[in-house]
Amino acid sequence: MHELFAYGHVAAITLAARIRRLASERGQGTVEYVGLILLVSLLMVGMVAAMKGFNGRSGTEIAEVIVSKIKSAVNAITFR
Repeated sequence: MHELFAYGHVAAITLAARIRRLASERGQGTVEYVGLILLVSLLMVGMVAAMKGFNGRSGTEIAEVIVSKIKSAVNAITFR
């Protein structure tokens, strides 16, 4: 009978540890930061697409600068 209680106790502790680990907010800031970067990038891509439709040279120059900056920022990302 004591073995059954011991087994149940160990199972309850293991389950509680798993729940705490799943409820952890560790890494949440990174996920939000990456999401924000993606949102800004999408807005910039939309702006570039809209600017390419204009016939003026200044709009095309701005679009090219934005695209080159985004490409250089993406290429600078390294994963450790």
